Amino acid sequence: MKLIYTQKGDYLLPNLTIKNQSTTGINKYGYLRLHYLKENKKSLYTTLLMTNELTNHLISVSKNSEDRLQILMKNYKNSDERLSEKNKKINHIEWSKVMYNYKNIAEEIILNEFIFI
Repeated sequence: MKLIYTQKGDYLLPNLTIKNQSTTGINKYGYLRLHYLKENKKSLYTTLLMTNELTNHLISVSKNSEDRLQILMKNYKNSDERLSEKNKKINHIEWSKVMYNYKNIAEEIILNEFIFI
């Protein structure tokens, strides 16, 4: 790869451009990963950005985290009888409370597995 430089005052600066890529498919977890990389892993962020792999990385994190969330929630529903459809109709408030509690637990697991690594 040949770089072309432009002189700005006494300095030669490389003409670097980033190809535009579609950001569709990046969800909440992908954007959380992007923020984490920018703030805490600047060298990895710069490397991914310069090799034009940042978008692919964020889409991969988004997909993997969403899949993991679905698996965890399915396991929680199967293991706790309070999350059955019958209980949902009988005591909706209790069902919602337990469901949100499990969702928060699953999101904490995802953040530790995919985002903050």
